Amino acid sequence: MSEQNDWKLYSENGDAWHAMLADCAKAKETIVLEQFIFFKDEYGQRLIDICKDRARNGVKVRFLWDAAGSFTLWGSNTAEELKESGIELLFWKTLIPGYFRVPNFRSWYFRNHRRTLVIDGKVGYTGSICVNDAFKNWRDTNVRLEGPVVMEMKNAFEQMWLRALKLKKLRHTRHPYNAEFKYLTNYPAPGRRHVYTELIKAMREANDHIYITTPYFVPTHRLYRTIKAASRRGVDVRLIVPEKSDHYAIDLGARAFFKTLLQSGVRIFLYQGNMIHSKSITIDNTWSTVGSMNLDSASLLYNFEANIVTTNDKFSKELKEHFMKDIKESKEVNLKEWQNRFFLEKIPEMLIHLVRKFL
Repeated sequence: MSEQNDWKLYSENGDAWHAMLADCAKAKETIVLEQFIFFKDEYGQRLIDICKDRARNGVKVRFLWDAAGSFTLWGSNTAEELKESGIELLFWKTLIPGYFRVPNFRSWYFRNHRRTLVIDGKVGYTGSICVNDAFKNWRDTNVRLEGPVVMEMKNAFEQMWLRALKLKKLRHTRHPYNAEFKYLTNYPAPGRRHVYTELIKAMREANDHIYITTPYFVPTHRLYRTIKAASRRGVDVRLIVPEKSDHYAIDLGARAFFKTLLQSGVRIFLYQGNMIHSKSITIDNTWSTVGSMNLDSASLLYNFEANIVTTNDKFSKELKEHFMKDIKESKEVNLKEWQNRFFLEKIPEMLIHLVRKFL
């Protein structure tokens, strides 16, 4: 395998899905798919059919889906159907804490929110994509990768597979020193939130710009302080969020931060097109990330996440081009207009701010 990592970024889900199906159809040895949301609609069924065909031809196929995200299939006979065709399927955790016992309340969190597809250990995909036809026209960012980083993606899947089987605890993944591309994971435990930690470090070292695209923005206090501090020292900080997402409470949670962020110099843009679900950040054209992690407490602290993190300047500049294109389809929030809104509009934001740590 080449020591160089190659990539292709996708901003359209239809294009990403088509590429994934094409690569799966060419699999010769293995296919592993880790997905938060999987529906057996048109695209999901096509993916299953291709994987069944590959399994009949000796390819080892394994699916790891989250029971909450893929709730329409959890508890169904899908696992048995796939098993009969040679495909292994595991669901990550259960939907409801056992008998609502207090020690199991944590089952509402700690979801497997990752998106990992690896074919033959050579081609990997990750990003914000879900397997649901209803999201076909969403604005997502996904990346196809080839090179050494793909084996990191495969290893990350293997760790979660073992954890789902309750066979082995997750272990720390060692990355090559100064690797240009890394597949970093976020575990819901102190010292294991590697994406979150690297993000904070990169923001603190930013000198020119920080461009953030996220569908759900309810930052931790640490992240919130870091973003404001960067803006106050002259860094061009811009944030794109949906004008209206699929989670009303989280939209309110995001807007509770707008006033103070705007006052600190952060520029905030509301995306006007279809739902923007992209989870990407680029800093100074020297650091960037794409993956599954949102900038809310659930993702940052409580869920299993994974992102590509790279210091490749060409990758960062390409991601920046995507950001600038999205800016053109967004409306900037004006501080004076935001402050002068009718008082009743602000009350829900004040109330939701009290429970922001749980969003």
